[in-house]
Amino acid sequence: MILAIDIGNSNIVIGILEKQRVLVEERLSTNHSQTEVEYAIAIKNILDISRIDPSRLEGGILSSVVPPISSTVKKAAEKILGKTILQVGPGLKTGLNLKVDNPAALGSDRVVDAVAAIYHYPAPLIIFDMGTATTISAIDHEGSYLGGVIIPGVKVSLDSLTQNTSQLPKISLEAPKATICTNTVDSMKSGVIFGNASLIDGMIDRISDELEGDVTVVATGGLSRFIIPHCRHKIIYDGELLLKGLSVLYQKNRR
Repeated sequence: MILAIDIGNSNIVIGILEKQRVLVEERLSTNHSQTEVEYAIAIKNILDISRIDPSRLEGGILSSVVPPISSTVKKAAEKILGKTILQVGPGLKTGLNLKVDNPAALGSDRVVDAVAAIYHYPAPLIIFDMGTATTISAIDHEGSYLGGVIIPGVKVSLDSLTQNTSQLPKISLEAPKATICTNTVDSMKSGVIFGNASLIDGMIDRISDELEGDVTVVATGGLSRFIIPHCRHKIIYDGELLLKGLSVLYQKNRR
């Protein structure tokens, strides 16, 4: 078993995996002010609740899009495991052929998503990761990473809408009964849910035009489960994609 940690802008996902099987998945809030000891206690509590002895874990791996706390969380995990934690970044073998202008600038979450998608699904691929930002990655039929798209996330767009208008209320992420709505709250829900679903469908059409062959579309990220059911294209939802990718990378780089 291994410990897999994904540090995102809003949440830190803590996973325990055995090969490609996710045994435990829990979330912590991303907190820039927490200390190494505080993160270590949080990780230890997750292991205790899951009844997993740290000594049973052979190692761990971490990916992060929040550099200021990467080292803090990494040291916290190493304190609990007593072992070195791998980190996704320069020097880590991924097996990806990156056809982007600056591979070093590509977010580690997109790298890990791509590794997992290529391992589990047939290429060419379009990968949606819907978190604080919505990212789209395109993989050609040879398994090369071509690049992608970055879009303001569902919640970021919604928060911006409510914060910058005087009369629009905060709403929950649930679909209204129809696209055309007769009140403010449902109208906002229609825009957020159906609008983002239409965005995804439209981007699939555009990106598919630039890829050869039948395209497999995979979606992950905490917010995709609210949007994907309302899309018209066939999309595979895999909420564990990133953790699975970390497991693949750990196996490629284990000593």
